[in-house]
Amino acid sequence: MEAIEHPSPLVALINLLFAPLGILVPDHMVFIGLITLFILFIGLAIRSSLSIDNPGTLQIVLEDIVAFLVGVLESNMGPKGRKFLPLLGSIFVFILLGNLMGQIPGLGSPTSNINVPLGLALTLWLYYHWQGILANGPLNYIKHFAVMPGVPIALAPMIFVIEIISHLSRVLSLTLRLFGNIFGEHLVVLIIASIVPFIVPLPIQFLGLIVGPLQAFIFLTLGAIYLTAATHVDHHDDDMGGVDAHHPHAQAH
Repeated sequence: MEAIEHPSPLVALINLLFAPLGILVPDHMVFIGLITLFILFIGLAIRSSLSIDNPGTLQIVLEDIVAFLVGVLESNMGPKGRKFLPLLGSIFVFILLGNLMGQIPGLGSPTSNINVPLGLALTLWLYYHWQGILANGPLNYIKHFAVMPGVPIALAPMIFVIEIISHLSRVLSLTLRLFGNIFGEHLVVLIIASIVPFIVPLPIQFLGLIVGPLQAFIFLTLGAIYLTAATHVDHHDDDMGGVDAHHPHAQAH
């Protein structure tokens, strides 16, 4: 898939440096490394100038971003949403930067390589299941895949299989949604630019400035929703003194 994109001078330079070692670095790994270095640079730049009384412009921007992320998480998950900011916030920032990077001449979006969205989807998938196990305990968490309010217990085996398939499909859904939108936008721009190389591709590239942040926001929101569902039972158990959270009366409270 990288072959259909214009070669990046940065990737060519990196591979030239690693050529004596016989190492070929894929485009998306170079761009991932660039994002990592950018975030590290921002962190080091702001660390020594943090101030409560007189914050600088960069600090204000970063605080606004954090406040936005916390607001999204708490609106979907309640007060506990702040707990999941480190991972979900990091994923959001990475996807946002990765998507927008493709709009810079000479660079590309790592999220247009399917391995990157797949890695992000698997990370989120494993994380929310792990949090569900921590919140409910292994047996209770597995039980909620089969035992649902109002559903006869005889149907539990069938419900369990359906739920497992549904959760596995989330990895595919998260991967293809992100990959398809970013790769598709770059592909359309490349095709149009090969026919009419100047003004015509600009509207599609402008659309990429909207699609990129939107896909990052969708990934963040879905992550919050999945985490809410995974950790939901535990809180009802605590509030009801051990009553099964799937029971209709427990949910009413």
